[in-house]
Amino acid sequence: MNVTIQDISAAREHRAVRQRELLDRCGGTLISFTMNIAGPEKDSALIREGMRIGERLLEERLKAEKIAVLLREKEQAFTGGTCYYLVDADPARVKRITVDIEDESPAGRLYDMDVLAKDGKKTGRAELGLPDRQCLICGKRAQICARSRAHSLEELRQKTADLLRDAAAKDRAVTIASSACEAILDEVLTSPKPGLVDRFNNGSHRDMDTFTFASSTAALYPYFYTCALTGAKTADESAKVTFEKIRKEGKLAEERMLQATGGVNTHRGAIFSMGVLCAAAGRLSRADWSADRLRKECADMAAGIVSSDFAEAEKREPLTYGERLYCECSVTGVRGEAEAGFPLVFETGYPRLLEGLAAGLSLNDAGCAALLAIMAGNTDTNVIHRSSMESLRELQERIIALLKDNPYPAREELEKLDAEVTRRNISPGGSADLLAMCYMVRLLETAGEPDVE
Repeated sequence: MNVTIQDISAAREHRAVRQRELLDRCGGTLISFTMNIAGPEKDSALIREGMRIGERLLEERLKAEKIAVLLREKEQAFTGGTCYYLVDADPARVKRITVDIEDESPAGRLYDMDVLAKDGKKTGRAELGLPDRQCLICGKRAQICARSRAHSLEELRQKTADLLRDAAAKDRAVTIASSACEAILDEVLTSPKPGLVDRFNNGSHRDMDTFTFASSTAALYPYFYTCALTGAKTADESAKVTFEKIRKEGKLAEERMLQATGGVNTHRGAIFSMGVLCAAAGRLSRADWSADRLRKECADMAAGIVSSDFAEAEKREPLTYGERLYCECSVTGVRGEAEAGFPLVFETGYPRLLEGLAAGLSLNDAGCAALLAIMAGNTDTNVIHRSSMESLRELQERIIALLKDNPYPAREELEKLDAEVTRRNISPGGSADLLAMCYMVRLLETAGEPDVE
């Protein structure tokens, strides 16, 4: 909805009245935060996301500076949003905080954070000896460009949109990459897990432990961030374009992983599967971080990957173990799982995880059950590689029988299974990667929940 000059004037008058009411009622120092948006459209999903980023930055700074927030109030209208913060601090100190945010954050040039003292007087940049704000387009003094109308409305609107999109993409990428790393660490800490590294033992592995996984996870944060940002920057293109771009980054990530672990393969499978999920989330707005939307985006990205990746292997001698399994046994591995939209995650593991949490189980115990549910249905190439197809089927039958009596087995049963699988030198690493995805989907769904206003 486009606003008129009269609408803007009325909104400004309303804001001044509300500022005075809050100061008279509560005292303190008032921060009145609005968005400086050129043009007649003052409210959109992108503008609201930009404002939410600003709110979070402001609240983080206030908390870091140990400044108490006495009152927080937000108003949303077609003329834009206004967020009021009454805080217990000197106006000059608060103004320096808001100036830092306006000058240093990605969309800060669009933030208008007025600071008012108890008597209603504004504390400006001039009072602190700080320079005026710069023009959105050319970097000169904003007031001069505004008075002379040095730039067209279209230029201003385009620059505004670019700043908002960039800020939103980077903000989402940080959340996505952090969620990916948290999910991977949650997976390795989930205990006991059959044949896998966890807090109790190293399972079937002699070359890695929880510290190896921690080193690898830290090394992979930049990759997950890049995948998410690539997803955001290619969101208007086909999902396949996004997929091809992150595959190139995946090869570099494998090298970083090996450097961090001294040559140990801790996360090669996760680099693929979690990379796809990170890019899928990056292609979507926070409001669309639902399991259904994430699954569809993953499937669209991986469409046709099985035939394209294995087409050459069928014409020659297979070069990799995965190619040999496909040619000899039609096992599609993680590629087939991705192309189908990760059904073992979204139809099996994730529902089991949520059901366990809803029943009052800890994240650890619900995660153990989710892993077993995944293992029961996963043709895990890691298990086959360390044993055989027959051993995989035997293990799956053993798990299915265990889950028949109780989908959330007691720890004693899990420890017994762990000992059996470890003794046979089996490691269901592919299933562990899918459990990490379950954890990540949960984190994204929570992070994508709309703010209550």
